[in-house]
Parts: sequence; structure tokens; C-alpha cells
Amino acid sequence: MRRFWVFRGLKFLVLVAVAVAVFGLVVMGLWNWLTPALFGWKEISYGQALALLVLSKILLGGFHRPWGFGMHGRHRMLHRWESMTPEEREKFRAGMHGHCGHRTAPEKPAV
Repeated sequence: MRRFWVFRGLKFLVLVAVAVAVFGLVVMGLWNWLTPALFGWKEISYGQALALLVLSKILLGGFHRPWGFGMHGRHRMLHRWESMTPEEREKFRAGMHGHCGHRTAPEKPAV
């Protein structure tokens, strides 16, 4: 079972490395094709293209969680919570008991 996770992790890392390499080549190709002809700027190297890609990610995209549970997700969940009846809320709490790191001791039977 552990070999499966190691293999899966390595496969993910290789996929990320290939994606970064391809995006770097695309940025370099587009820059070198467009900007010298349009603006008279110099061509850039592959390393500069990767740095430009990282810089654009920082300035335009940020480094938020990939699963997208930012402010929009919080507002959506808050809206859903407020629209629930007290019975639905209790049912939700009961369903979530034991999930999300909430571990409690089992209840002791009444004597």
C-alpha cells in the first residue's frame, strides 16, 4: 500500500515538472514571437520565462488554496447554514461528528 502512495506521489511530481516546463516554453515562445515585433523589446531566455511565469502568478493569481475554499466558499457555507432549520443543523452536526479532526470520547451509559 505504501508503494502505491510513493508511486502516486512521484507520478504527481513528474506531472508538475512537465507542466512547469511546458508553460515556461509557451511563455518564452509567445514573448519572443510577440513583444520584439510589437514593442521592439528583447527576446527572453527560458529561465527568464519561468521567472516571468512565477512573477505573474504572484502579482495576478496569488497563492491561495487549490481547492478554492476562500471567502466565496465561506460566504456560501454561511448562507447555507443560516438557511437551515435547527433540526437540519443538528442533523448536520451529528453527521460531521468524528470528521474534520473533532474527536471526542465516547459517551458513557447512564447508570
